[in-house]
Amino acid sequence: MFEHLADLETELEKLEARLSDIYAAGDQAVARAAGRRHAELKPVVDAYREYRATEADLAEAHEMAHGEADPDMQVFLRGEIGEKEARLGELETQLKELLVPRDPNDGRNVIIEIRGAEGGEEANLWARDLFQMYEGLAKRRGWKVETLTRQPSDMGGLREATLVAKGPDAWARLKYEAGPHRVQRVPATESQGRVHTSAATVTVLPEAEEVDVEIQPGDLEIDVFRSSGPGGQSVNTTDSAVRITHKPTGLVVTCQDEKSQLQNKDKALRILRSRLLQEERSRQDAEMSSTRREQVKGGGRSEKIRTYNFKENRVTDHRVKVTVQALDQVLAGGEPLDVIVDALAAAERSEQLGEA
Repeated sequence: MFEHLADLETELEKLEARLSDIYAAGDQAVARAAGRRHAELKPVVDAYREYRATEADLAEAHEMAHGEADPDMQVFLRGEIGEKEARLGELETQLKELLVPRDPNDGRNVIIEIRGAEGGEEANLWARDLFQMYEGLAKRRGWKVETLTRQPSDMGGLREATLVAKGPDAWARLKYEAGPHRVQRVPATESQGRVHTSAATVTVLPEAEEVDVEIQPGDLEIDVFRSSGPGGQSVNTTDSAVRITHKPTGLVVTCQDEKSQLQNKDKALRILRSRLLQEERSRQDAEMSSTRREQVKGGGRSEKIRTYNFKENRVTDHRVKVTVQALDQVLAGGEPLDVIVDALAAAERSEQLGEA
């Protein structure tokens, strides 16, 4: 496990010697990369250094105990040996966790796309509830939120919506939300009080920076048209809505929320860039479960990651078999949602450490 730790220590020492020059050079992209790498290396090397020091102290205590005749000193040294051995075990566990490959998206802003799936207008109403859930979660955790797109449905739901969550731990908490979310409740559209099952899909993408994805202008087909609202009525008298098609991949992004064509184009490019980044990373690692197609699947009610049952006040995450009896608090983005996310994070960490 420790064969590469000496190399990491050397890398950290060289990086720390260069940091002041890197920051003085003024290249923000290089400075950010250096800062991220330093933040990755420092805790690993600190734990490694303490491990070596504790090993040396343990060896010294064993040597002293071997030649010590005084009974009281023998008792003292045995206690020292026990403490050092326990600390070595703790440090070994800590180093194993620190050496788990870091998620390359940690620290990035997060783009969340929500769409009504099976269930007609009730699915759109459910998509709106999920949108509000993530807004509530962001507010509680101190993240900033920006709405990129929002297409309302006829009864006040959302056909689809896209928002950006900005916070240092946003990706670490939100990446588990990707997939179909199933709801079981009596919908507002039901006149006889019957429980219906509907679904909305959630896609979670790391927001790409311009340096991450290079888009050639010739690869884009850009169409402009008038924005439309519920029922198809026009909500703007100018051609401000923008549809961008990335010809090499066939990805299409539409934005129409802003009155300015330029603003809609900028938002569409942000979404497109993030989708392209995710697709590229998915190609590089076929085992990644975060590709857009895997996240959304068919959007069907049976292809669910989580079920929200209103009658039983229950939310169940089917991936970790965790249930909380606090549906209202979950939909408000409250702390019971953390219980589910913490269980998902623990399961992921356990699998990474080979304990699953």
